[in-house]
Amino acid sequence: MSEYRIIGLMSGTSLDGLDIAFCKFQNKNGVWNYDIEVADTVEYDSNWKNNLIRANELSAEAFLLLHNSYGEYIGDEINKFIKKHDLKPDIIASHGHTIFHQPEKKFTFQIGNGASIFAKTNITTIYDFRTLDVALGGQGAPLVPIGDKLLFSDYNYCLNLGGFGNISFEEDNKQIAFDTCPCNMAINYMVNKIDLEMDRGGEIGSKGTINQSLLEQLNAIEYYSQPYPKSLGKEWFDNVFMPILESNNLTLADTLRTIYEHIAQQISKTINQKKGKVLVTGGGAFNSFLIDLLKEKSTSEIVLPSKNLINFKEALIFALLGLLRFLDKKNCLASVTGASSDCSGGIIHRV
Repeated sequence: MSEYRIIGLMSGTSLDGLDIAFCKFQNKNGVWNYDIEVADTVEYDSNWKNNLIRANELSAEAFLLLHNSYGEYIGDEINKFIKKHDLKPDIIASHGHTIFHQPEKKFTFQIGNGASIFAKTNITTIYDFRTLDVALGGQGAPLVPIGDKLLFSDYNYCLNLGGFGNISFEEDNKQIAFDTCPCNMAINYMVNKIDLEMDRGGEIGSKGTINQSLLEQLNAIEYYSQPYPKSLGKEWFDNVFMPILESNNLTLADTLRTIYEHIAQQISKTINQKKGKVLVTGGGAFNSFLIDLLKEKSTSEIVLPSKNLINFKEALIFALLGLLRFLDKKNCLASVTGASSDCSGGIIHRV
């Protein structure tokens, strides 16, 4: 085929919803071109949010039932999306939703059974992109850097501000990527206490005062001094980051202001290594206070692309990962994850 039509799906740790993007790819003389033709975010209702938040507490049987039912839910949403926009995709590439991520124990798990998706849609479905890399000794994350390398090489850094702030760049002719620090996960955790979904535009945090003691405690977390490859997961946030926040009896505004400062400092440590352009995507790109802090602390140019790319870059890249797997090409880089070798990860279901 000269053109590939892929539906990419992503559900991030910040629980914003299920991102669905219909993307077209062409390879011309070894260079990949892309277009996000149409994309939607399906917001989770309270039932699905609770299911996903508490999935790690379930019995084995209940967990497998959720794995299948979430796959069926994804399949149903894809069918609605296809019908709504009158689409004819060749492939579905689904990241699923990460519940467990402990590569140091050799496991990671994204629920949303691809077999269930395929059964609902009857379209070639590719999923479970991380486990092969973990089996090869890698972090299983981040996976997006192969897309940064193939689609966004004009930028010196690609920064995604999602549940965690992850970054990708080239160093010594190798693609490097890692999670810099918690981002929306930490911010949302705090504002959820007053029944808000997010700190829109950084409005609450911008009114607070930096608490130096809390900032020093956060910056002293062992993870930040560890060499990459490295990655973060919800378990780490619950066991390491959250207890520090809870041990400091500060106002919400002061806690948030300190978290923002922490995020900006950790990210700027990387993007200030060399001057260039930083492509910023993910939900945090809409947080004007956080973006202003990054601009203030950065020697590089902070670039905010179109709203479509900010919202759906990860879904786009998982569409690309699925396409690379379908073509039996490498879609996971050992230089990024620390695995023993590059690999082509993903389980394929097709007729």
